[in-house]
Amino acid sequence: MKEERSLSLLQLMVNEGLVPSPEEEENRKTFIEKLKQIVVAWVKRVAWQRRLPKQDIAVSSATLLTYGSYGLGVHGSESDIDALCVGPYFATMVDDFFIVLYNMLKSRPEVSEIYCVKDVKVPLMRFVFDGILIDLPFVQLKILVVPENLDILNPVFLRDIDETGWKSLSRVLANTQICRLVPDLKKFQSMLRCVKFWAKRRGVYGNLNGFLGGIHLAILAAFVCQCDPFVGLSALISHFFKKFAFWPWPRPVELQDETLHPTLNPTETRLYMPIRLPFSSYEYCHSNITKSTFYKIRTEFLRGHNLTKDLLKFDFDWHNVLEPFPYTKKYAWFLKIFLSASKQDELGDWVGWIKSRFCCLLFKLEEVQGLCDPNPTEYIDVNIADPHVIFYWGLQAGKTNAIDIKSVKDVFWRNISTGYQGPFGKIELSIVKASQVPKSAQFDTLSQKRKKACWKMMDYHQRRIPIYSQHVPQYIVGYVSTNGDPEYPSAGV
Repeated sequence: MKEERSLSLLQLMVNEGLVPSPEEEENRKTFIEKLKQIVVAWVKRVAWQRRLPKQDIAVSSATLLTYGSYGLGVHGSESDIDALCVGPYFATMVDDFFIVLYNMLKSRPEVSEIYCVKDVKVPLMRFVFDGILIDLPFVQLKILVVPENLDILNPVFLRDIDETGWKSLSRVLANTQICRLVPDLKKFQSMLRCVKFWAKRRGVYGNLNGFLGGIHLAILAAFVCQCDPFVGLSALISHFFKKFAFWPWPRPVELQDETLHPTLNPTETRLYMPIRLPFSSYEYCHSNITKSTFYKIRTEFLRGHNLTKDLLKFDFDWHNVLEPFPYTKKYAWFLKIFLSASKQDELGDWVGWIKSRFCCLLFKLEEVQGLCDPNPTEYIDVNIADPHVIFYWGLQAGKTNAIDIKSVKDVFWRNISTGYQGPFGKIELSIVKASQVPKSAQFDTLSQKRKKACWKMMDYHQRRIPIYSQHVPQYIVGYVSTNGDPEYPSAGV
């Protein structure tokens, strides 16, 4: 019977489009190879600009390392791809990655919507390649030849990496270690697909909203796989909910790894749900979990446990476990967050910036109102013509009338008005009843594609000036925007 439950869950994932077809898998592999070829050609061009010896130019190389859902093998048909560009010692981020490689990619017919995101913890390029959205950060290794199948866990390659490069590399390291430490990779991948699907359906997925991100769920799923290596998929899901419904937080969750000797970090254990990164003895997953979101995550773990503790019940049905969270039935009042822009291509930047500051809004709401459920789903009102996105956050019953919405607006506006370098859009905060939520905004927590949390740094229609190679003076390596004034070139490409 448990095996039957596992098979029915696997079939449900296929029916929901969570498992890409063999053709889609092959297309993605072909795409990664094409991108690798571009990166290798880029490095050889940079080596020539640097006037390296011919023999060094011939052997110089770079590679791509995938991470995130694709790197873990749990991507869906419409998933984005996260790939780290790993370059040799002579390739720099500022001149070579953000100018030379940018211009090479921009000139390709299969590349569109490309822009640079620089003033963030992990600088990257974002673009669409053959219809797939790509996030491409960069790290420089102190070597000439970067092997195509780079063993990133080899300490020889990890010497003298700067802080920015280490932050970029940490995502790949985490994925690599997780895949190495789980006892059965295929079983882990199936489990993680299910867990992510559950988290999205129940409204507890999304680090920017204070919930669990992909890396948090991957480590929690891997931990359960290590604890119960011989049980089937359905039992793993059941054990997952039981394990974390009763976990003694803030005790950290740590994967079993004989090569590491974890040390307690007092700062991290003050977090609500500390989860240690699997490649470090002292680093933990970045977390935005607050009092409100911790309460909801624990509630959903407990609900999952109650529904899966008896898999042999005659009327057991996975659809009950994965039922979308009923926001309009659960909450009578909502905070409506309305975001709009004059142009569609500006909306994504504006929404991404606001989402990156959601924690400030959540903390303020908890201060003046109590518990709040920051639903991560983005909605569109079909009756509004301007490009827009709407969020509806559930509010705790009984305190809604006492909310000083003006003070909340003022605090949040001060937070979002500092640091944003794109064109400002509009933001409106208001308290609405559940009955005022438009019928077109159906609370299906998987129906809308989320905007990634970052922003374009430049307007690429502005005048640009050429940048010449420092090593071959007459060779143009790219262009820099000027914000209309050639005397003061901007930081963006």
